Amino acid sequence: MTTLSRIRIGSAPDSWGVWFPEDPQQVPWSRFLDEVAASGYDWIELGPYGYLPSDPALLTAETDRRGLKVSAGTVFTGLHHGPDVWDRTWEHVSAIAALTQAMGARHLVVIPSFWRDDKTGEVLEDATLTPEQWRHLTTQTERLGREVRERYGLTIVVHPHADTHIDTEENVTRFLDATDPDLVSLCLDTGHYAYCGGDSVKLIETYGERLGYLHLKQVDPAVLAEVRAQDMPFGPAVARGVMCEPPTGVPALGPVLEAAQRLDVDLFAIVEQDMYPCEPDRPLPIARRTRSFLRSCGA
Repeated sequence: MTTLSRIRIGSAPDSWGVWFPEDPQQVPWSRFLDEVAASGYDWIELGPYGYLPSDPALLTAETDRRGLKVSAGTVFTGLHHGPDVWDRTWEHVSAIAALTQAMGARHLVVIPSFWRDDKTGEVLEDATLTPEQWRHLTTQTERLGREVRERYGLTIVVHPHADTHIDTEENVTRFLDATDPDLVSLCLDTGHYAYCGGDSVKLIETYGERLGYLHLKQVDPAVLAEVRAQDMPFGPAVARGVMCEPPTGVPALGPVLEAAQRLDVDLFAIVEQDMYPCEPDRPLPIARRTRSFLRSCGA
């Protein structure tokens, strides 16, 4: 078994069924913090802004007493719409970046906007970008990387995601080829990439110098086949159980982690098992089993 000395394992509110700042179907933030610590994780992400306390002093006190540290914040952007959305985007990003910086984290996970609503399935825009929109996406993402680094000392890691314009191998590699490696790194989510037909190990071996962060997730192939056959939006697909508990799905996480270890750089690998909505007692046992499984992989 490879000892994964360069990989730091954590979890996120997503693995507790948390997708929104407030939602009656979600567990309270204090319960999430209690249970993620009880599961054996040292690192967490902030999750949707406003779910965890946004006062850095309060959040520091709450994480410190549980032995937790923050690895990253998360923002959603629609940068393919061009400079017209910059001010609105920056207003959203700056508050989250400030909290991320105050918590001692160094990464900001950037998720592209959805082309269809993840709850209702309503088509919001074309699933394919025009050449002009691609230029907007790449240049505005570079601008975001520069501004976030200069103002907050953070590195942006762009997260390919189902039902967005950065999804398949073709679109992920097109995006990477068109952006400055010094400004834009990749957050590879193994589940989303498999959901969209990609091979995580191949991507790490081909674009390893761009990898700045990992999300560990698996897809149930049988459910994914149903999702594709029915052209199901991402939200209902998650409710159907398309993202499953490791090691029951794909991709195999051991080879992914070993490929990341071979890069010989320090990387966070944050467990994110999409489970919205879920019963409140469901996440803790899964989290404990997943942490045990990752230890068996050398993490």
